[in-house]
Amino acid sequence: MLKPDYRAIQRRWNDTRSPDRLIAHYELERRLADRLRSAARHERSQLYAEVYSELFNSLPDHPQLRGGGRSRPERVARQVRLLKPLMTRGGVYLEIGAGDALLPYALSTIAREVLGLDVTDALVDFTTAPENFRFVKTDGIGIPLADNSVDLANSDQLMEHLHDDDARDQLREIHRVLRPGGRYVCTTPSIVTGPHDISALVDDVATGMHMREYDYRSLRALILAAGFRRVKFPLVIAGYRLATPPYCLLRGIERALGRLPMHLRRSQVVGALMGITAIATK
Repeated sequence: MLKPDYRAIQRRWNDTRSPDRLIAHYELERRLADRLRSAARHERSQLYAEVYSELFNSLPDHPQLRGGGRSRPERVARQVRLLKPLMTRGGVYLEIGAGDALLPYALSTIAREVLGLDVTDALVDFTTAPENFRFVKTDGIGIPLADNSVDLANSDQLMEHLHDDDARDQLREIHRVLRPGGRYVCTTPSIVTGPHDISALVDDVATGMHMREYDYRSLRALILAAGFRRVKFPLVIAGYRLATPPYCLLRGIERALGRLPMHLRRSQVVGALMGITAIATK
């Protein structure tokens, strides 16, 4: 079942599990993802929490539970480097899919208020929270905040986990709560170098918990359809914005890369350059 080059993918992920455990992970994630894909909108609001709970409870050796990959403090530092220049001093910051809320905490000295939006606050350590932090509970899509109340919103590695219909709805919600001129930063893996979930070991397109992986064209269309007036795609390495190429150039490179064999598209250089960071302006 596993691809002939699965070990190379494992090494890139810093994953040392046996083939049997990889297959068990894939089969469970595929089954759970199929439940999400086929569920009705009203069912998915509860199902997101259920399937992820089952995934992690059933896989004690899941890489995310073992702290595999880049350390959390390093990840937060990279995001701060990207977001800090976009944050208006005294503004309101919203983290979508806040998890442990360490990123809002790190930006709390700049913003007047930092908000962490998530389906649960189980990972949040409120004993270390800054005074200007507030947790906001969501059903996974809706954002229970007033219109035009946020200056900067951010989601990191979240969009790909949403059902297509839910991604559209959430983008409309983000647009609603942003003030005119406010910005939304979306970081998500590129379909050109994917899949980026466990299905990469078996399939050529994402079939696991990544409901959909995007390219520049599809993500740009989705963001503009939600009402944003402009979207740019800077090249970001380690949190540093290196340049902001014209969209037509990025799309041309993306199309050319899409014609290359998969093993070339998955090189570290291509992966670093093609990870998608979108900055949308209301």
